[in-house]
Amino acid sequence: MFYWVVKAILGPFLHLVFRPWTEGADNVPKQGPAILAGNHLSFADHFFGPLQIRRKVISLGKADYFTGRGIKGFFTRLFFSGVGTVPIDRSGGKASEAALRTGLRILREGHILGIYPEGTRSPDGRLYKGKTGVARLALESRVPVIPWAMINTYEMMPTGRPLPKLGIRPGVRFGKPLDFSRYYGMEDDRLVLRAVTDEIMYALMELSGQEYVDKYAASAKVEMERARRAAATGS
Repeated sequence: MFYWVVKAILGPFLHLVFRPWTEGADNVPKQGPAILAGNHLSFADHFFGPLQIRRKVISLGKADYFTGRGIKGFFTRLFFSGVGTVPIDRSGGKASEAALRTGLRILREGHILGIYPEGTRSPDGRLYKGKTGVARLALESRVPVIPWAMINTYEMMPTGRPLPKLGIRPGVRFGKPLDFSRYYGMEDDRLVLRAVTDEIMYALMELSGQEYVDKYAASAKVEMERARRAAATGS
């Protein structure tokens, strides 16, 4: 219920101020489970992605969003609960398996699951290599995967910017559902998982028009930070 209250309050305001646009919303099924696999450009994605469809989108978010203290922690929990985020432990190992099971439960209940295969926001607006968790979810749940491309949200609100820029219209493009039935029963094959993930990322690249980088975004962030520090120290 809280999700719909937040959407009812924020939706008209965001439409009035930012005039978001959408293409291909009919590709999202009106009922039944599905995976929305999206690029992740900005914090603004949490607002403008789900805004464009009438169904509730449930996403998996790091547990840190729900453990903060004080006023900031309270409002952070309130926001992520309001946009349909379910907390998960993303520390790897058994935690990754638990996150997978949470995603499968959401899909079994007939919901739409939103996931960002890059695992983190793009540090520079380019599209980075996807992690194979989305492929495991798709093959184990046997539900359609809809590519979900955010447009202009990086330019509107890049990492580190507290408020979105005015005058930039964010957009969302929904691609045709991807069918991976030819791989059902092969979810333990690493090569298959990589092939499925790469197909999803290719679809996102075509929808978004982003330049693709064959490395993980998290690794790219570490490299950029090292370069920044080296430049600052002159070494």
